[in-house]
Amino acid sequence: MIQHHHQHQQTSTTLAPHPIPLSASTHRSPATPSHTQSLSPLSLVPLTSSSHRLPPTPTPPLLLDHVISPIASAAHHSAEPALMLARVSFSDIATYDGAPCGPYLRAVEALAGSLMRHNAAVIELGGAEASLMRCGLEAARLYFRSRSQNGVVKGCSSRGIYMYRAGRPVEDWDSSPPCMAEIFRCMGKAARSALCAIARHLRLRSDVFNQLLDDTPLPAGEVSSSVLVATYSHTSLQNGKGAIGGGKLAVSGEVEKGLLTLISSDSPGLQVCDPNGHWFLADCSSAPGDLLLITGKTLSHTTAGLRPAASYRAASDYSSGANSGGRTSLAFRLMPQGNAILDCSPIAAAGHVIPPSYVPISVSQFMDDLSAEEDVNCNRPDNTYVAQNDVNKEPSLRSVLSDPLSLVLSLLLFFSLCMLDFIYWHPRLGYNFKS
Repeated sequence: MIQHHHQHQQTSTTLAPHPIPLSASTHRSPATPSHTQSLSPLSLVPLTSSSHRLPPTPTPPLLLDHVISPIASAAHHSAEPALMLARVSFSDIATYDGAPCGPYLRAVEALAGSLMRHNAAVIELGGAEASLMRCGLEAARLYFRSRSQNGVVKGCSSRGIYMYRAGRPVEDWDSSPPCMAEIFRCMGKAARSALCAIARHLRLRSDVFNQLLDDTPLPAGEVSSSVLVATYSHTSLQNGKGAIGGGKLAVSGEVEKGLLTLISSDSPGLQVCDPNGHWFLADCSSAPGDLLLITGKTLSHTTAGLRPAASYRAASDYSSGANSGGRTSLAFRLMPQGNAILDCSPIAAAGHVIPPSYVPISVSQFMDDLSAEEDVNCNRPDNTYVAQNDVNKEPSLRSVLSDPLSLVLSLLLFFSLCMLDFIYWHPRLGYNFKS
């Protein structure tokens, strides 16, 4: 009996801790702790009857940088289980020549699985990139503070927004936060690597979406389609407005219009809605060197809904910044070129079923449709916003006319009606339909 109890105690104390999000390079079994005190309190749960329970042991508090806890929305106050976002290393999802190795395959699976379960994932940058992001966040904070005069930042008493596009000429009066060009290149590279990983998980070529993107580097005289948005807020955000900046304000959340967005911040404050409709604080464990990944409606359309768009909002009941010092964020929106065509033919070639509503459409028309829908939602009397991951559930007139067969049938019907009308009203044809 004593030997059995000793064996049970040894088995219980060598259990792996409660799941902790790890980088893809460490998706192997974690090292066994040498002492019970180093385990998470959630791992010390007896697996047998109560007669074999272990004596209570002192445990340190949970490390908040390894646990993502949801924050209940105003319409959902019940306790939710902890949502664990996958944390993959940027070096593991970066493309390279040669056969795929284990860390890359594990990172792709972890990234896609987290997007499927939670509509979000975390990309961990390396040492140099992480230091650049920390410097960029601090520089943006100092930039907005220096420009604020009597509590006014660019016409807004509580928020500051700056948008950077590569290739855009900077006038003398249009000063920008430092390091924007370097951060744009760093986050752009990470965004393209994440897009390649998503394509690979869908059994596509990793570069299948490159035709939608700007050339790298940009040709002389061109301005980037993608944009880097720096935001700063020194008061608590209300009603989830302006979570990232640069978009329409909506009470219940926003949906990214581009391919995907990477967000780095110096303090938590962004909620994401999972596929079950539950909102959770997605960046409570993120450090300045971590990038929160969410996908947009353009990617949802070009993948025929296989990668739905994520809804996000600011956490209105979360204090803005540590010690009320404000919250600074850098968001990189990976956008397609305006003259590109969103086509699902690569998805069909990979064996996926394409709903008939996903017809080829130009990016400019697609963005116009989204802007019109966004304006309608924001101008509702009750100012409510219903996120729609698929904006093409019902085909619009523009989408129908973009189909060649539908266009021919529509033209034949139009000319037939015109001919009947001409015959009916023309007096010289000898047909007296009126009688």
